[in-house]
Amino acid sequence: MYYAEQAIAERAQEIRGRIAAACERSGRRPEHVRIVAVTKTHPVEAVVAAWHAGLRDFGENRVQEAEKKFSLFQSLIPNARAEGCLLHLIGHLQTNKAKLAVALFDLIHSVDSAKLADELEKYASRMDKRQAILIQVNTSRESTKSGVELENAERLVEHVVKRCPHLMVAGYMTMAPIVCDPEQARPYFAQLRMLRDRLEQSFAGAPHYEGRELSMGMTGDFEVAVEEGATIVRIGTALFGSR
Repeated sequence: MYYAEQAIAERAQEIRGRIAAACERSGRRPEHVRIVAVTKTHPVEAVVAAWHAGLRDFGENRVQEAEKKFSLFQSLIPNARAEGCLLHLIGHLQTNKAKLAVALFDLIHSVDSAKLADELEKYASRMDKRQAILIQVNTSRESTKSGVELENAERLVEHVVKRCPHLMVAGYMTMAPIVCDPEQARPYFAQLRMLRDRLEQSFAGAPHYEGRELSMGMTGDFEVAVEEGATIVRIGTALFGSR
């Protein structure tokens, strides 16, 4: 696939416009919503094109794919880190990949167990790094999706806050079911927002807790997610086309 920088820049601008419209409908400010360009399975040329389109947040599903791709990217754009490049792990993370994940990623979206949190803490401590994480919540309760169940999310956050001083709970992530009408995804996003708001009261002032981020919404449903409070949307197909 050919990744034309102009085409990706035009798509990025269209997505920003749709986010702005969703923010206007919901009384929010567009600058409070970040676009994570989902570059998983796409080559480094896609990352470079998105970078030149002004995007600075990039999402990958697999740790080893990200390691190779972004090593090459940094050789092509040497000042990327200094100019705000941030790497997001958006896919399921196995505990045996925790060390490399801490070394690579600025924000890990997919923390869904105390066991995984403890592994991340171990390596973040050794690297003397404050690792930002999101708690992944399975709001749809689908067996095919990762994530802690809604009723167990508070217990997981409490574990991280009390036992993982090198982790920072930046917020929460969810994936809605694949639906024909984006409106059908709204309840799952609303549930995550309500959880965030409730736990903000429970953990206000706690160390290692910020808890404001809501990573939710992809190409097919990101406008509804923004209306429900998303601060991060994960966009792949709308930027780069179908794989």
